[in-house]
Amino acid sequence: MICGLEGRFEKHLRYVDMIIGKREGVCDLSTLSMLISQFGVTFFTDTYVTLCPSASEIVETTILAAEEIRRFGIEPKAALLSHSNFGSRDSESSIKMREAASMLKRVAPDLVSDGEMHGDSALSEVLRQRVYPQASLSGEANLLVFPSLDAANITLTTLKIMTDALHVGPILLGTAMPAHILTPSVTSRGVVNMTALAAVEALQKSKAVMTN
Repeated sequence: MICGLEGRFEKHLRYVDMIIGKREGVCDLSTLSMLISQFGVTFFTDTYVTLCPSASEIVETTILAAEEIRRFGIEPKAALLSHSNFGSRDSESSIKMREAASMLKRVAPDLVSDGEMHGDSALSEVLRQRVYPQASLSGEANLLVFPSLDAANITLTTLKIMTDALHVGPILLGTAMPAHILTPSVTSRGVVNMTALAAVEALQKSKAVMTN
């Protein structure tokens, strides 16, 4: 299902949650956005759903996002972002991201992840090593995980315009069946891209059901 060209995102989200529901084992729905620009492919989460996610919600979203990214044939490298850089600040938000980063390493040890860190540290290994040489993340992060909806959505929409990037998404994560809510500003190309993504997802899930 593809919807969202008219009406509010929140209204569509309520209907998706009520009628289609969440995948087994998933606590909350969330979104992932992909920007394709001259700098490459970067993923952002959660860009449209949860205003101020808890540490556990951030962990779940990151794991779901990593799973989706692998479907594109890309190995995810997650950076949990904050105004704090590896313990430089002790605000409520930075502590939350620090806890989420620690929790993520425990529950998803196979996922390359680190945090909490600044955005420039996430994208530059030179800066990251200067601040925190013990960082487990190498190279450039391709999955940016934000502490709030404000931070994620503002960053996404600003970068999209500044870099003239192609936005693929928002990709709704955690639903029982493929369902995605677009925004009224989406282009015709964006609709086609999301339709193709949903169709592939539906095909993969159908094959999994038949196999089981």
